[in-house]
Amino acid sequence: MVETTDVIFAVDSIPAIFAITGDPFLVFTSNVFAILGLRSLYFALAGMVTQFRYLKAALALVLLVVGVKMLLAEALKLILGKHFNLYLLIAVLAILAVGVAGSLIADRRDLHRSGR
Repeated sequence: MVETTDVIFAVDSIPAIFAITGDPFLVFTSNVFAILGLRSLYFALAGMVTQFRYLKAALALVLLVVGVKMLLAEALKLILGKHFNLYLLIAVLAILAVGVAGSLIADRRDLHRSGR
């Protein structure tokens, strides 16, 4: 299933990449790296979701932020200025950091409570 999703993603990305560049080498290599990277990232996230209890909620929130960004890109550009992508990247990283830190704090608190 993951491999099928990777191939669909790669085929879907080709027109978007051609909108940015006409260089076939860049199109090909970016799709190859996307397929390899997504597969590795999927298995890394699958392992991390079991280790960090709030990571699944953080990832869901990241997907929500990305979806809102896609729907309201022009409005966000007007509100946040030309560097709005940087602000959204910082927001995504902060969401992930809070999810991981919250999981670590909750695990430490549970370990401390059970140790008493």
